[in-house]
Amino acid sequence: MNSTSNVMGVFAKGDIHILEGGMSLGYYNAVALKYPIIVASDRVSTPIQHRLLVGMQHKGKIAKLADLKGKVIGTNAIGSVTTYEVGKMFGTIGLTLKDVNLKVVPFPQMGVAMKNGALDATLIIPPFAAKYEEQGLGYPIARPDDLVKPSPMTIAVTFVNTDWAAKNKELVRKFYVAYLKATREYCIAYHKGPNRKEVVEIGARNGLARTAADIEATPWTGRNLDGRVNIPSIMDMQAYYVENKLVKQPSTAAQLVTDEYIKYANEKLGPLPAMPKNDDPGCR
Repeated sequence: MNSTSNVMGVFAKGDIHILEGGMSLGYYNAVALKYPIIVASDRVSTPIQHRLLVGMQHKGKIAKLADLKGKVIGTNAIGSVTTYEVGKMFGTIGLTLKDVNLKVVPFPQMGVAMKNGALDATLIIPPFAAKYEEQGLGYPIARPDDLVKPSPMTIAVTFVNTDWAAKNKELVRKFYVAYLKATREYCIAYHKGPNRKEVVEIGARNGLARTAADIEATPWTGRNLDGRVNIPSIMDMQAYYVENKLVKQPSTAAQLVTDEYIKYANEKLGPLPAMPKNDDPGCR
């Protein structure tokens, strides 16, 4: 799938039970329509390592956000979280999405689109961001991590089909115990813990990248160690979509997010492991 916004109907129908992906316009509208879907845990939050890259043909001409007015900007889906990020970044300089031309392009094709001039710039995610910079296809001029508030920004989560979960409560609980155990291992590895090599090898073995070296060379995204979602971030996204008349009926935080499963999992797993005390805002 290119975006969770494209599969909410299938997810609500029960063909998918647990879904990982970005917060999206489709999710807020699905909840407003009373679809049996809810956010259950954090998956990616600040630092998200996204970059606004500009095609190399504009080197020396486009150096700041204001220079992109009237230009063609790539997004993976109009209703995806990347659209929110672009809009919020432009909002810091008094521009809106109406001041640019958004064009939908899948992440793997954005590099080629910049190279052939179909895109002037694009908001890109790991591992593509680092790869496109390395290949000389684009250069960065802005980062959502620096500009988008409130922070930490929760951009990707796990969603649960609530009808299915109600019939399979013990299974869902066990899943989140395993999920948060893996989250703890990831966070220890993120901070260069003793398990880093093993975690990287697991990622490479399961297709995260071609090699362990590729994973080491790619900036890692942050997340909350306990699986907690940043509610102010989730609500700000909804408010943005409402303001832009993309969501008609706003939902409450309780309708959008549950902490039932991460609470159970953290109780089962016991105290959170200590993270290094440093300036890295990654795993919290």
